Amino acid sequence: MSTYVYGITASSHPALPQDMGGVGDPARPVRVLKQGELAALVSEAPEGLRPKRRELLAHSHVLAEAGAAGCVLPMRFGSVAPDDDTVTSVLAERAEHYRERLTALDGRVEYNVKASHVEEAVLHRVLAENTELRAMTEANRQAGGGSHEERLRLGEMVVAAIQAQEAEDATDVQHTLEPAADAVSVGPDSSGWLANVSFLVERDGAENFLTAVEQLRKGHPHLEVRVNGPLPPYSFVEPGPAEPAGTTSGTQSAKE
Repeated sequence: MSTYVYGITASSHPALPQDMGGVGDPARPVRVLKQGELAALVSEAPEGLRPKRRELLAHSHVLAEAGAAGCVLPMRFGSVAPDDDTVTSVLAERAEHYRERLTALDGRVEYNVKASHVEEAVLHRVLAENTELRAMTEANRQAGGGSHEERLRLGEMVVAAIQAQEAEDATDVQHTLEPAADAVSVGPDSSGWLANVSFLVERDGAENFLTAVEQLRKGHPHLEVRVNGPLPPYSFVEPGPAEPAGTTSGTQSAKE
């Protein structure tokens, strides 16, 4: 039977609540595999596991319960190893790395910030700041809309101006918030968002980070800013993929 991996902790981590269930229907019992100073939170891996809402929430619940009692290195949803022995062998092989990460991430959580433009507001902004665009818009208006070529040219210039504003705002989002964080991880580009950035924040300092988010919103009223957190520090487990070697993983994490 394959082994589903939720996360990695210190072997001294407090015990999990009794009868905790994980992924699967019925929920597979969560158990602890120990190897030296490390431990993995695991269960049997159900067949045909898919990133459905119920399963994502089950994965997140295990990490939330364990994380409330101490530091946990979260694995992405769908991390599966061939068996228990594979998991413990990986803990032994990468012990130094996981111990370092547990120390570095202790007492810290992740906040994911996504930003997009409010269409009407950003259009007003680029027109207000670009005299050439304003002049062309007014000339077309006085000419009853302008010729096809003039309208096309104006449209191209507006698109270029908005794209430049996107790049500027993406930089502003990161630069405004990173002083309130211990580390930053830029996420993959995603449709509809000009910025997708995760921030590692001290749990006790979360209020300062959220205050910085509000300052960002006030200073950039043409942005829609979405904050997801506090989360387990998915983006900071390691520089590469957040799964132990020897596991296979789904494409979706519980934070998405």
